[in-house]
Amino acid sequence: MNHSGDMIKTTRDCDAVLIPLGTPVTIPAGALVLITQELGGSFTVSVSGNLARIEGRDADALGIGMTTEQAVAAALEEKKDEPASGPVNEQEIWAVLRTCYDPEIPVNIVDLGLVYDCHVVDTDDGGNHVDIVMTLTAPGCGMGPFIVDDVRQKVLSVNHVTDVEVELVFEPTWDRSMMSDEARLQLGMF
Repeated sequence: MNHSGDMIKTTRDCDAVLIPLGTPVTIPAGALVLITQELGGSFTVSVSGNLARIEGRDADALGIGMTTEQAVAAALEEKKDEPASGPVNEQEIWAVLRTCYDPEIPVNIVDLGLVYDCHVVDTDDGGNHVDIVMTLTAPGCGMGPFIVDDVRQKVLSVNHVTDVEVELVFEPTWDRSMMSDEARLQLGMF
């Protein structure tokens, strides 16, 4: 169930990050928040006139059950006991990348055109290293480290992926022409 548009009172103190600066804050128990976006396992909320991102692990503070992020964390925990060798399905990597969002934009980073390259490299120890080259919609985006970490964690959850490196670049500069037609349509940018 999507909770976008819901006004909720937090049930406990909750860690969050102010958007777009990336400044860590604590939203106190009992605060009224409006969920403006629930995508990719995290929540964008409006609280006291500010936008903030709340990670899925804190969904209980919003009175919400397990999120995609929590499911990914559980998959990573299970994966620790699995053998690391084996082929990586690149389609699974692209699918998980489509669950990553800029908290200000309701379109995934792949359809926004932020992922420039993604490839799998076999390692000498039988594992699989994934290299991702991506950008942000704006070079000074304070949410960049959070988006990069989201990408890294979600790609690590893909079967047989043992390591992920995300390189953040600003050449070529991102512009709206890099978005998919679906993204432009969704954002009304035709």
